[in-house]
Amino acid sequence: MANEDTEFNDALRKHGILPQREATPSSPSPPPSPSLERLLDDLTVDELRELGEETTDDDIHRTIESSRRHRIAEERREHRRARFGQVYPIGRDDYTREVTEASQLNEDGDDKGRGTGVVCFLYKDGIPRSDLSFTHIRTLAARYPRTKFVSIVGNKCIPDLPDSRIPMLIIYRKGEIRNQLISWGADRERHLEELETVLILCGAVEPIDRPSNGNRSRDNESDDDDYGDDPSSRMRSAATSTNARSQKNIRGTTKGSDSDFEFDM
Repeated sequence: MANEDTEFNDALRKHGILPQREATPSSPSPPPSPSLERLLDDLTVDELRELGEETTDDDIHRTIESSRRHRIAEERREHRRARFGQVYPIGRDDYTREVTEASQLNEDGDDKGRGTGVVCFLYKDGIPRSDLSFTHIRTLAARYPRTKFVSIVGNKCIPDLPDSRIPMLIIYRKGEIRNQLISWGADRERHLEELETVLILCGAVEPIDRPSNGNRSRDNESDDDDYGDDPSSRMRSAATSTNARSQKNIRGTTKGSDSDFEFDM
């Protein structure tokens, strides 16, 4: 009877007596399976080696081995680029060589001639905001070993530099001042992520590609508890909340490197 009723109703629909039956929605197609290359991207060099030893398919083995060799080459290239990894103390006489000229040196394999990011940190011991910023500088130097971080006592770099201007950061790339931060943290306590964001946005450091599986080493800093796995959602707000006082001292990229600095070196 159910089949006869269906045929009868279909006849009524044909003549417009009954409304047309709603089309049955089609089932969504299952997502495509990830390719072998995509799966291999998530594996470490050791995992690739173990997987290659276990597979018996020659074609798959060649693909795995190619991916492993490519990964090793990438790691070696990154190791050569990670030239620094700490904060280097300098003197006034070292400034031109260790800061301005160092920022003109290109990384290994850099075909675009982008130079090197150099962050010069002027500080004074015993000033709380300076001490806190120095802690952040050390953390960032270890996190971004491709960027050179140097430190110098403020009044030994700039004679008679007042404590009210401490700490100061002068950021270089390709021999030019990219940014200046003066009295960083004088208006309120600054967090590591805020300083990191400023350095990223002005090109002093390269953003880290964080693995999707979260397998990244964490710095032994209390700031990381608030940092989270990905600061990108807060970068814009942090970048717009730098010291109101220091903003008027920030200078754009100009020719002439040290001569553009607002103090006499």
